[in-house]
Amino acid sequence: MATVAIEGMQWGDEGKGKVTDYFASRAEIVVRSQGGNNAGHSIEHAGKRYALRLLPSGILNPNVTNVLADGMVINPIALLDEIKGMKAQGIPCENFIISKRASVLLPYHVELDHVREAALGKAKIGTTGRGIGPCYEDKAQRTGLRMGDLLEPEYLRERLESALAIKNIELAAFGGKTFTVEEIMDSLKEAMDFLKPYIVDTSVFLRKALKENKKVLFEGAQGALLCTTHGTYPYVTSSSPLATAIPNNTGLPLNAVEDVVGIMKAYSTRVGEGPFPTELDGEIAKNIRDKGHEYGTVTKRPRRVGWLDIPQLNYVAGISGIKHVCLMLLDVLDVVDDIYICTKYLIDGKEIDYIPSTVSELAKVTPEYISLPSWKEDISHMTSYDALPEKCKAYIAKIEELTGLEICMVSVGPDKDATIIRKEMF
Repeated sequence: MATVAIEGMQWGDEGKGKVTDYFASRAEIVVRSQGGNNAGHSIEHAGKRYALRLLPSGILNPNVTNVLADGMVINPIALLDEIKGMKAQGIPCENFIISKRASVLLPYHVELDHVREAALGKAKIGTTGRGIGPCYEDKAQRTGLRMGDLLEPEYLRERLESALAIKNIELAAFGGKTFTVEEIMDSLKEAMDFLKPYIVDTSVFLRKALKENKKVLFEGAQGALLCTTHGTYPYVTSSSPLATAIPNNTGLPLNAVEDVVGIMKAYSTRVGEGPFPTELDGEIAKNIRDKGHEYGTVTKRPRRVGWLDIPQLNYVAGISGIKHVCLMLLDVLDVVDDIYICTKYLIDGKEIDYIPSTVSELAKVTPEYISLPSWKEDISHMTSYDALPEKCKAYIAKIEELTGLEICMVSVGPDKDATIIRKEMF
């Protein structure tokens, strides 16, 4: 395939960073199409661990052009800080371009995020507090700013004056900090000066790349179940992480994505509020969380942990066209004696053949499980599928049977080399 999209099949944190890093070594262009610095990728690369937030994972490969595309919301100050951090770790961090159409996330978006969550109390969404939702709201109501505006300071100032006339009223109503145009302009100055040479029309660049048959990897951020339309609404993110949203978020035609590779953990996790049918607690959850380092890349929040959920995976595959899957963090499950897989959803004792669209109905779901014995041994050093324990291979085969998906890659450890390739996709 010349173009491949990566999509998280759960609630994010599936290990997309590692897969992207692996594919980026074979790609010429890596594209991030949505989200902002609320999403993070942890990558083990050349013996070092990197935490990426806005930069695409291909930034670690100097031969790859990295694109921050139209559908992103970009905090210029956070992006500059991330670049400085990468440079301090020896990554040159010059091989990227930024879309003129990407939205600008500003300090008042962050402040709004915090004061609104506080006002919601027990009904809070559980956002990362990075201002992502308020920024996307501004885009929809046409009061937002775009990265291209940073190239025209006087126009930027006009847009800020109009935006703050509304935002300061809202902030004051919530008891939050208000802002002046000068404060915002001053806070942006260093980032604006640094980022200006990188801000271009990325859709023109990408269309040209496709005509030249370049190898393009569309990097996933977050997970399908956080999609604003198809996720566990309202406990979702503020954009669509689905591969089907990539064309609109990059300025490319529908046929730009030739294949979608799903990324799934060998178990389930989620961050924030909302129903979680297979959620675990107690000692088993703690053991999985600790072995899998299940703490937010950006927020450091402990992730909620649960068993694998087949109904949800089949739902995501159906709406996304996924046929091939990378199975991540399989090595973590050696800390349990028995592994459970949710195979059916029941409500009031009756099986349902759909994923509830409301959280109130999803909260009524009783999962039905099957169990398989764990292999109870370290697999992180294994480099071939045949070398895996029989109980481990049985778990993989059962997932393929229940989903009808082909597992093309198995991750048995955090490093890029701790990967078993069953089918080369790129």
